[in-house]
Amino acid sequence: MALQSLFSSAIVAHPIVNFFFAPFLLLFIRSIYRVYFHPLSHIPGPILPKLTSIFLHYHAYVGDEASTIHRLHERYGPYVRVAPNEVDISDAEAIPSIYVSKGGFPKAACYANFDIDGHKTIFSTIDANYRSPRAKAVVPLFSSKALRENEKAIWGCVDRMVERLKEEAKTKKPVNVLNLTRSLAVDAVSTHLFRENYDGVSERGLVLSVSAFVDAFVAVGRFFYLPNIAFTWLEWAVARWMPDPETDDSMMLVDKFVATLVANTSEKSTTYPGRLLAAGYSDSEVKAQCKDLIFAGTDSTGMNLATIMRNLALYPEKYERLKEEVRSNATLDSDAQQVQALPYLNAVVKEGLRISMANPTRLPHVVPAEGWTFKSTYFPASSIVGCSAYELHFNSSIFPEPHSFKPERWLNPTEAMSKYWFAFGAGSRACIARNLATLELQLATERLGRSGVLDGANIVQREVEIYEWFNSKVKGERIDLVWE
Repeated sequence: MALQSLFSSAIVAHPIVNFFFAPFLLLFIRSIYRVYFHPLSHIPGPILPKLTSIFLHYHAYVGDEASTIHRLHERYGPYVRVAPNEVDISDAEAIPSIYVSKGGFPKAACYANFDIDGHKTIFSTIDANYRSPRAKAVVPLFSSKALRENEKAIWGCVDRMVERLKEEAKTKKPVNVLNLTRSLAVDAVSTHLFRENYDGVSERGLVLSVSAFVDAFVAVGRFFYLPNIAFTWLEWAVARWMPDPETDDSMMLVDKFVATLVANTSEKSTTYPGRLLAAGYSDSEVKAQCKDLIFAGTDSTGMNLATIMRNLALYPEKYERLKEEVRSNATLDSDAQQVQALPYLNAVVKEGLRISMANPTRLPHVVPAEGWTFKSTYFPASSIVGCSAYELHFNSSIFPEPHSFKPERWLNPTEAMSKYWFAFGAGSRACIARNLATLELQLATERLGRSGVLDGANIVQREVEIYEWFNSKVKGERIDLVWE
């Protein structure tokens, strides 16, 4: 006691000592609290993420967040504390509570880092009341009825992409199919939702003109968990001190395309911008909402289709089975409903969506004020919880040989497989364009089978590595095939 009294007296008596000692004392006390007394102290995990969110920020930045957390689940079980106030959950039975029931838990504040030009988008907003009228205005465009009515135009986009692929294959040089699938995706999105084809498939440059724009938004994922104010300052600093001419040019092209689109939209237009303008939203916001669609529709669908193409080339026996199924149904040509009824084709699409990891990381939502108890484990109010496609799709007890491309597994799926399939999220905040994205993949896969365009195709990269950001990015930005 005498030593403690002397020590305390010394601190009080010497303000300089107090000035330097106090922060370390506070840090020590906070660390003890976070590890042993925090409301999430009962959730297992390594010591560092219990102490600081730097662990999560680091792995998000370097792009190995999903695989790192996957290894933690293997060690600690279905719940892993990945930051002082955040938990990653690997049990799909948590999905209904977090994302579906009564609209699910609110989105975490970090989604606002995906705002565009100062506007919240249908995707980025965390306010359900803000999202609801905007989504209501445009959701008819994503219905099965709307897609059937515009089916011919979407087929046209697919056919142009396949013809371009045939042309490139004849050169006997490596073909970056990721660039082509992105071209198809932006063409299909713009054709269906804007009634104005971006015509990316016709471009002859090495890289699609919209790609740098898309990749700029993909890169947001490395800073996804930053507080909004910190992200805003970082974004300003990067634009001010680290300009990228290629990205700037791509941004200008997209801005011009969208500005012309909105300016030419008539009062009676039923397109995506037309519906939003008719609902009373400003030109500036409508442009931002359209840019959000171009980004999301190009990136994810492009990645998913490129993954399917690569795996059909890698496993020619699976490609042969697809061709046989498609060609034995000669009457289905250009009939989407019949294409959607083909079991093996749809198994190929579903398996491609499972392994492509277009969106691999956790979808963080906030536990509401009353807290949440899941299977006897309590999660306090304001804690952040979520599931990831990577963790669910690569669960080896649900999907044996989870990293292997096995469409056959979907011909007789178990209930658990369907429960763990999370390609578009779940609930009312799931991907609003999932029907359109799925149709694009189905029609493109049908044409890949019918045309035989992948006959003789071989992969170039032994492995395709990705940055595991919110939207993944292929390292090297290429998925190449080469024809014998």
